Amino acid sequence: MRRIPESCAACLYDKQKHMTDDPEYLQEVRALLENRSEEDTSPYLVYLFAQAYQKRFGEDSRYGQIKKTYNDLVLSMEDALTQRIEDGEDPLALSLLYARIGNYIDFGAMNEVDEDTFLGLFDHVCMQKRDVPVYQSFIEACEAAGEFLLITDNCGEIVLDKLMIRQLKKRYPKLHVTILVRGKDVLNDATPADAVYVGLDTLADIVDNGLAIAGTVPSMLPAPAFQALQKADVILAKGQGNYESLSRQGYHVFYAFLC
Repeated sequence: MRRIPESCAACLYDKQKHMTDDPEYLQEVRALLENRSEEDTSPYLVYLFAQAYQKRFGEDSRYGQIKKTYNDLVLSMEDALTQRIEDGEDPLALSLLYARIGNYIDFGAMNEVDEDTFLGLFDHVCMQKRDVPVYQSFIEACEAAGEFLLITDNCGEIVLDKLMIRQLKKRYPKLHVTILVRGKDVLNDATPADAVYVGLDTLADIVDNGLAIAGTVPSMLPAPAFQALQKADVILAKGQGNYESLSRQGYHVFYAFLC
């Protein structure tokens, strides 16, 4: 069974059509979709689309200001959210829920992100019943772990990831944390420069996936990133792109994203 069914392929095509009505580019996109293999994932195909787009139109600079805007927005909320987390009954659990809220800032999944909707999500934070056993499993894994790998997704979201990492290190001070970001600009995803901008480098080692790909394809990772993936005792991957590219690859991964 293909990892990208026809309904997903149609959505991927529509997303590119929303960007441009250039017939030659869209013809190339359609060809890539029609010739996809059973194991191709959405992040990998979007990576191929981006290469075709750059070849035809040049560098895609649409997301630079968006990334800064949302990093700055959530940085402006950092102190208040930190206080709410510290006042919570279980600060680590609350920080994880906040970090998941950040996955709303996804310009790959949506054409527009509504800032009011994003901010409103912080008013309705609770762990759903089905999340409780997963969270308990996560805690048990961290208690026994030496190496923790966080695979990030979007800008803005990474500020909330930072709050979560603080709580994780506070509860498990011996845990060594590595953070994996994108290697180059793709959509509004976080790169090494973005990680440094929000201060993630003060809490963990930063490695990147080497490419402008909005996911984590093990076979395409440079050596430092692949080694971090291999040696991690606990892996937390943010966003649907990381889920689509890492699932069925033989790794035990905790996933956090919004649908």
